[in-house]
Amino acid sequence: MTNSIISLDSPKTWMWRGFPICYQTQGNHGPAVVLVHGFGASWLHWRKNIPVLAANCRVYAIDLIGFGTSAKPQPDTEMTYTLETWGEQIADFCREVIGEAAFLVGNSIGCIVVMQAAVSYPDIALGVTLINCSLRLLHDRKRATLPWSRRVGAPILQRILAIKPIGKFFFDQVARPKTVRKILLQAYANAEIVTDELVDILTAPAKDPGAVAVFLAFTSYSTGPLPEDLLPQLPCPAIILWGTADPWEPIDLGRELANYPQVLKFIPLEGVGHCPQDEAPELVNPIIQDWIWERSNMLAAEKIDTSQNY
Repeated sequence: MTNSIISLDSPKTWMWRGFPICYQTQGNHGPAVVLVHGFGASWLHWRKNIPVLAANCRVYAIDLIGFGTSAKPQPDTEMTYTLETWGEQIADFCREVIGEAAFLVGNSIGCIVVMQAAVSYPDIALGVTLINCSLRLLHDRKRATLPWSRRVGAPILQRILAIKPIGKFFFDQVARPKTVRKILLQAYANAEIVTDELVDILTAPAKDPGAVAVFLAFTSYSTGPLPEDLLPQLPCPAIILWGTADPWEPIDLGRELANYPQVLKFIPLEGVGHCPQDEAPELVNPIIQDWIWERSNMLAAEKIDTSQNY
């Protein structure tokens, strides 16, 4: 493990709906910030951001249920793995652990989670930061826009993976360190960032009981909210960061999200891939810090103005 992880305290546990949820926290003053990872990741994907943001904020990085070292209940019978469920988890975390509203920051599918939390529970969100938001291109409502091979192939693959022995075999192959490294080398523009540490962060949770079932449950999930559904409903402003070299979520499509009035800034990160917070924290951290400072000052001014009117 590197110093970036050693410098952090041991993770904490929060019980949610009877299941243990893992989270990390650092910082003892300033506004609260919640960091939400993408599919297959964990709070450790924010290890390069937590100490920096904690200089002026109370930072919380959480493992969504089903991922990292959080519990992995059986799909359908014990837990429904949907974006609405994860949104509820984030909202309850803000209320029960933090005790107040927070700035919400997400990467990839985590962007949809934080937006869902803010839309469903407006009282818990001060502002939203979206980093390479998942466009959910395999969603049922978007498949018609895909090339024929992907439009037809994805549903067939989902049905095949639903056969448990086949699904488990597929998961076992995908979760191998060698395969994960290849996937990361696609997602990251800078190959030097794809270290043994990073591979271990993503593969270790795959050994947990229940990991296979959670993976297969989400790969078959082609419904739920799209970013264009949630952005118009956001009760707070948002900024969007986007690595221009993302091979999975094209920035040209991502720029369309900047057209919504709730989005105050769209910031391209040149030559960076799908996970800028990990690949280029030296770019991402100052942007988040400045956004929180600007938004906090605005909220403080609004509070003063409101109090003077009474």
